[in-house]
Amino acid sequence: MLPYIGSHLLDTLVKRGAQVRIVDDLSSGELKNIADHVMNGRLEFVERGLREPLVADQVVKGIDVVFHLASDRGGRGSCDLHQAACATNLLLDGTVFRACYQAGVGKVVYASSARVYPSHLQTDPSKMFYLREDMVGPPYDADNLYGWSKLMGEMTLRVYTKEWGMRSVSCRYFTVDGPRGVENHAVMAMIAHAFVRQTPFVIWGTGERIRNWAYIDDIVHGTIFAAEHIDDGSAVNLGTMERIRVLDAAKEVLRYLNHPAPIKLHPEMRAGPYNRVADNSLAKMLMGWQPAGKFTEGVRRTIDWDLSTKTPEQVSALLETIVAKRQVAANVHNIGSV
Repeated sequence: MLPYIGSHLLDTLVKRGAQVRIVDDLSSGELKNIADHVMNGRLEFVERGLREPLVADQVVKGIDVVFHLASDRGGRGSCDLHQAACATNLLLDGTVFRACYQAGVGKVVYASSARVYPSHLQTDPSKMFYLREDMVGPPYDADNLYGWSKLMGEMTLRVYTKEWGMRSVSCRYFTVDGPRGVENHAVMAMIAHAFVRQTPFVIWGTGERIRNWAYIDDIVHGTIFAAEHIDDGSAVNLGTMERIRVLDAAKEVLRYLNHPAPIKLHPEMRAGPYNRVADNSLAKMLMGWQPAGKFTEGVRRTIDWDLSTKTPEQVSALLETIVAKRQVAANVHNIGSV
């Protein structure tokens, strides 16, 4: 997974002196994110798809720890409109986990998601509520097929650990921001629209939804800590406990980019659960991890990176591509619903 979390994780592993093999079909990732490491011979890069026959079996041979971050789709709109693509994660995860077991991999670290949490618990934004790891259980109520696929991945690893002794841990990522983020995720989309001076400034939903954004560096450190401290197939939240309204996040982006545009809400658009914030006390207890930065610090660093690496023309083109793909998906969904 080169576009984002995976490429940052790779940077840190290489810096620590790890010998790394990475596999990606570049369907969404960009080779430029790891180009320096490839050119300098710091890693082995395999450009293949993990669902191709025998690829997973080949690439996990001789590996001590597998960080499995590959998945189909990402972002609210993408996961809502591409249910079939999200369902293919079931095949992807099962293929990788089976290959790891057969190859005797020392440990699997799985990128799970806050979307495994029951949707019915996340309906009231006025409630001071935090999602604990033990809240995932019967009756299961994951968020769309993406959430169900991640839940099935967690459960598969847990039974592999219990019945076959394969060490593993699942990291439940909440919302993340940072350099190399993709513009179909909430904060990155806000930054992109403010960067190109969108007026009025559009927000999906009512703006009242509560989220927590963790900076990428904290997520990478938490993922490595999980690899170092947890073996029993448990899942652990990686997210901050800051409660931030989507509307307030947008206002911070507009303020920092000095773009005083009027905000236009679109309550008819899908924007996800109303109250999704991590309880990260288990991560602190089990592995001494807690986020080092606040939302405002992280989003400003992300904006500074965007300003230094992209032009308004490039961002506009990216946004047009995302909108076009979303419209095609919406049209197909509507045709199928007639």
